[in-house]
Amino acid sequence: MEKWKTLSSKYIWQRPWLTARCDRVELPDGRVNDEYYVLEYPSWINVIAITRDGLFVMVEQYRHGLDEVFTELCAGVVEEGEDPLDAARRELLEETGYGRGQWTLNTVLSANPSTNNNLAYSFIATDVELIGEQHLDATEDINVRLLTRDEVLAILMRDEMKQALMVAPLWKYFYQQQTK
Repeated sequence: MEKWKTLSSKYIWQRPWLTARCDRVELPDGRVNDEYYVLEYPSWINVIAITRDGLFVMVEQYRHGLDEVFTELCAGVVEEGEDPLDAARRELLEETGYGRGQWTLNTVLSANPSTNNNLAYSFIATDVELIGEQHLDATEDINVRLLTRDEVLAILMRDEMKQALMVAPLWKYFYQQQTK
């Protein structure tokens, strides 16, 4: 399998959190697609944060795209030049006030490798503790929720969490815990 050749690119929308570009591409067999759209985003992170008492540090927030309130993992954007792990630590502290603990990389996923150019890094942070207060961005309205393992599993089983880049790492985490 060969890569496609990009013949030209034109930006049609450029904003800090979303950039859209139209590429003219040539497939390995010579066919040309004059309009292949790519969405450029910064890298994303999310954190499966668990306290020393075994409680999951989750966030509850309104998601305008689906017009609903969801319980989710702490998540955010990797700033330009920032390491994903540093971004994950920063976001967890800013959104929840929790930090410290032991951190490991869980998954590196793409929301849609067909049209998105970024990756989402999911970390597991165990033995986290409350070390500060929330420091939310002007556009954030977030409640912190501490949930048991069974409560998080129930949310997953009831299909209440809709963010696939959070659901997949959580299922992987629970599977790995079961096989230990």
